[in-house]
Amino acid sequence: MFYHIKELQYDAKPDKPDPVYAKKLQEILGGQFGEMSVMIQYLFQGWNCRGEKKYRDMLLDIGTEEIAHCEMLATMIAKLLDGAPVKEQEEAAKNPIILAAMGGMNPQHAIVSGLGAKPDDSMGYPWNARYTIASGNLLADFRANLNAESQGRLQAVRLYEITNDRGVKDMLSFLIARDTMHQNQWMAAIAELEQKEGFIVPNTFNRENEKQEVSHSFMNFSKGTESAEGRWAQGPSMDGTGTFEYIENPEAMGQIPTMTPPPPYIHGTPPDFHIPPME
Repeated sequence: MFYHIKELQYDAKPDKPDPVYAKKLQEILGGQFGEMSVMIQYLFQGWNCRGEKKYRDMLLDIGTEEIAHCEMLATMIAKLLDGAPVKEQEEAAKNPIILAAMGGMNPQHAIVSGLGAKPDDSMGYPWNARYTIASGNLLADFRANLNAESQGRLQAVRLYEITNDRGVKDMLSFLIARDTMHQNQWMAAIAELEQKEGFIVPNTFNRENEKQEVSHSFMNFSKGTESAEGRWAQGPSMDGTGTFEYIENPEAMGQIPTMTPPPPYIHGTPPDFHIPPME
């Protein structure tokens, strides 16, 4: 059960309207790594959790917080759209520079959503549930969560740098701080699970069934050998079950494929087809 209170988790009060920036802010609401994505990702991971109760509870805690972040961003976007487009267009008519800037406003903010936020990214592409991951394996999921928070914080920081609006910066500073906590949270949860299960996902697969002779081989498939200097190419493997080796010139290990000709009803190209020479 969810329970809504009227107060936002944190203030969403811009200094003044800015419909162009409202379009940019849509990215961290409805983009691939936006708050809608992590909200749905964490909630479904929690609802589907069949492991220890503490993980389910933690996932639902943070997933519910992400609902609050969506509400804050939607509120901020709506406030950045206050008075647009009429007021801003009147000003634009007086100044060709402003007129050019207004070209960056998302017209759907006026036409479709009535000066409100949309479940879209900054280019107007609708949010997609395929952005989310809920696999049922908590270690795999928590690693995906760490990536999502890393990308989300990166985008929030970039948005922070391209505005001078103190109110927007204040709200973003809060979201950036929460992303810091969430990255720490996922790293802590990952470390706990790795200590229990090991580093490789899934840990329940019989390793004897994998081609172990290439389990720790780094293969150089590009010009140059700079990659040989990395930790991934030498020393003990991270899972503690082998030693990294560097293969500078990996050889093909498979066959030359031959394909069965298609049946006539497919109307494909016969294998002996050739173009006769021109006379």
